Amino acid sequence: MNESDRGGAAALTAAAGEEAARYSRREFIKRVIASGAVASAAVYVYGGLQGCGRGPSVAGGVERLISLNVNGEVRRVDVLPQETLAMTLRYKLGLTGTKLGCDRAECGACTVLIDDVAHYSCSTLTHSVRGRKVVTIEGLAGPNGELHPVQQAFVDELAPQCGFCTPGQVMAAVALLRQNPRPTREEARIALSGNLCRCGAYDNYLNAVMRAAAQPSET
Repeated sequence: MNESDRGGAAALTAAAGEEAARYSRREFIKRVIASGAVASAAVYVYGGLQGCGRGPSVAGGVERLISLNVNGEVRRVDVLPQETLAMTLRYKLGLTGTKLGCDRAECGACTVLIDDVAHYSCSTLTHSVRGRKVVTIEGLAGPNGELHPVQQAFVDELAPQCGFCTPGQVMAAVALLRQNPRPTREEARIALSGNLCRCGAYDNYLNAVMRAAAQPSET
């Protein structure tokens, strides 16, 4: 083999080694990511099932299987110590009308009533509402499925646009009218100021609140 052939062979060998190294690094990273995802899922699932129905296993722990009064019905649910009410409502009780937007108590999409007061459920620990009454958007319907007066007013005023923030807007309005059945427009504006609308339909929502306030039906 002449000098040129030996040089070419060496170059090919080096290139193959470099490619193998890159492949190995890629495979290593992919396997680390995959194993991490599996481990995380296993911890969540196993942690969610471990000790279900038992009392605290360590000093300072909390009971996992608790009773919640949601929409007038007592529900038994397994709740992690740091689980938020929004997560419990959506993913354990199936009440998906409560929306998760910012998940940091800024947008109001997750608003629910706790003892008739509007709260952001994304920043409320589920364990903190034991013994209290929680109402979600699903709990506003009448016995025959009829719309709540506030919901009907929202429909009549064409308040919802994309609709994502609407459940939170409705719950904030209901909380206001239960405390102040005849608010001024400015009072309604202040009460709904914690609920953001990505479509900018704020006037429509205010019109709906004022329409609901003028109705004789109890809100």
